[in-house]
Amino acid sequence: MYLPKSFHETRIDVLHALIRDYPFATVVMNGADGLTANHLPFELVSDTLLHGHVARGNELAKADGAEVLVIFQAADGYISPNWYPSKHETGREVPTWNYAVVHLHGRLHVTNDKAWLRDFLERLTNRHEATQPKPWHVSDAPEDHIESMLGAICGLEISIDRIVGKFKLNQNHPAANRAGVVKGLGERADERDAELAELMKQAEERRDGK
Repeated sequence: MYLPKSFHETRIDVLHALIRDYPFATVVMNGADGLTANHLPFELVSDTLLHGHVARGNELAKADGAEVLVIFQAADGYISPNWYPSKHETGREVPTWNYAVVHLHGRLHVTNDKAWLRDFLERLTNRHEATQPKPWHVSDAPEDHIESMLGAICGLEISIDRIVGKFKLNQNHPAANRAGVVKGLGERADERDAELAELMKQAEERRDGK
């Protein structure tokens, strides 16, 4: 990944927060027919471990020991040069695209242990059902149905060897331009813009030591 110094995010707590807030990731692997990509939700279990699951027919279920790249991406958006005060002063600005990503490099381990799978699925669903008025639990389904579903999937453990963060949030611009971008995103006002603006505000607070 192209990684200019100004966009390189190294703080582990910041990287982990992105993974937890945006858990749906792309898994890239060099398979028998070349590069493949799959899209899966994950749980960050520790600094060095991710948990996930796939259908038994998925190529990842047959890739025990493979090296993988797991990509997590937060909100992103087009940035207009009209939002920069400096553009109105000099005209010497161009459009760009802001985003934040985390790349995890690691090794895949596949498990068929039903106790492991059930524990993982309970953790996964409990987390994502927590905002529902009446959260669904794995135990709400008939036991024979749960057993059947567990037999149709495999668990994934990814041992993390390296983590790389890129937060491209106009850090290479003066504060007035960054503030102009946040204002512009607020005026354009779709859901993703609001999330991107919040990422930029958080970056400013970290920069100011708040």
